[in-house]
Amino acid sequence: MVLVENTMSTGKAATLLGVSVKTLQRWEREGRLIPVARTDSNRRLSPETQIREFIGLRQANHAPTKLVASCRVSRAAQQPDLANQRNVLEEVVVATGLAGVECIEEVGGGLNVTRKRFLARMDEIGRRDVTMLILAHRDRLTRFGVEWFEHDAKTHGCAVLVLTQERLSPEPEMGQDVMTIVHGCSSRRYGLRNYRKKLDAALKQDAHGVKQAQPCN
Repeated sequence: MVLVENTMSTGKAATLLGVSVKTLQRWEREGRLIPVARTDSNRRLSPETQIREFIGLRQANHAPTKLVASCRVSRAAQQPDLANQRNVLEEVVVATGLAGVECIEEVGGGLNVTRKRFLARMDEIGRRDVTMLILAHRDRLTRFGVEWFEHDAKTHGCAVLVLTQERLSPEPEMGQDVMTIVHGCSSRRYGLRNYRKKLDAALKQDAHGVKQAQPCN
């Protein structure tokens, strides 16, 4: 292994750059940012100076101007709600004089944070490609943990504008999400109850076997 002073792991470099480890690995394959050394276990190492120079180049060549208005409903049958959200967001965009706003429509549950469009949007924010995210209601981004996502967005230079329009947050969705949580908790409790029964049966069987195996005096 070639020793390089002031090196950092891929994980630390990714954190400093504000991207994921997978993005850093892709940049290496593309030849954009190649680590100069590896550990004995073949882990990548990058000099701190290399990472900071790369950050400087990105900032010099990168001028984010993208604004995103995001709409979401849980089911395809809620297309009227989706259209209503978009209309309201477009009215706000016009009234505030914002230009170049991209409107993204999404169908997917608010409890699902692995939605493709949601992840793509957060990746764009992580790359500092988005300067403003506009939402009709906070739960249109995700049902829970919105504060964390807002914090992450602001950390990456993206302002979050929430209209707090209660009428644009369909009540049936809340009921469905609550039922999903209850079902998940019930399934887990049922699974634990079955596990306990099997464990008790196994312990009783073992105890019975030990009792039978005891020698006679």
